[in-house]
Amino acid sequence: MTTARKTQIGLLITAVVLFVLLFLAPKKHLSKPETPVDEHAGHAHETEVSIESFLTTAAKALSLKEKTSFDDLVAAAEKSTVDTAYIPVIEFWDRLRRPDFASYYAEKIAERKQTSAAWAKAGDRYFYSVRFVKDANEIPALYQSAMRCYEKALEKDPANTDAKIQLAACYVEGSPDPMKGIGLLREVEKTDSNNVKLQLNFAFFSVKSGQWDRAIRRFEKVLEIDPLYIEAYLHLADAYEQQGQNAKTIEMLEKYAALTTDATARQEILKYIEQLRQKTS
Repeated sequence: MTTARKTQIGLLITAVVLFVLLFLAPKKHLSKPETPVDEHAGHAHETEVSIESFLTTAAKALSLKEKTSFDDLVAAAEKSTVDTAYIPVIEFWDRLRRPDFASYYAEKIAERKQTSAAWAKAGDRYFYSVRFVKDANEIPALYQSAMRCYEKALEKDPANTDAKIQLAACYVEGSPDPMKGIGLLREVEKTDSNNVKLQLNFAFFSVKSGQWDRAIRRFEKVLEIDPLYIEAYLHLADAYEQQGQNAKTIEMLEKYAALTTDATARQEILKYIEQLRQKTS
């Protein structure tokens, strides 16, 4: 597949399934089938790194008005005994497009609530924010923070499958022990093989390793489990295109176009299908 075609179908997928790509897709190429990273991948550090140092630096760089507002919000939250008192601080950093620092205060809420759901939510915040940070030096701190939160979520509720899957993704993407993450996913697969998030993680790991046949099987499994998860057709189309199977690529895109309720997405998909047909005619 040419670079131009890679870019175009990538843009199509990004536009339509941004949530999936940002929140579930691994970031690094893999070295073995369904083994997502080597021991040095994912910006992993063996030593603990604190997110607080990055937060302190960022707070100092705020304008006087922003810094005053931030300090007031934190002071009010610290004085309050309400579990959710840190929400205004989270919203402050969200407005500044710093989900990494918003995550820090989501963890503060989890410390007060002490529930599995709250810890998992804080973990998700940290995990998702990795995709948005500009300073690569911060990434290890975010992964370590996410892992800490997911581990606490599992301490509170060992049956929290989503937390275990996300913890596995952290090991795969951001630790020196990716096989521990694969092991966690295998544990989930033994008891909950019909978990869509589990299958998506395996599928994306296979994509990153270039194991297209494995990826196709995983995305097909997703559709078996949840036929309404139509974004899987786009990923199948991408996998088939990577293999040079234009007929199957078109078939998958047509299935998506027939099912989506997004008129703009449908129009773009149909336009791309026509381009593919012209290239193969």
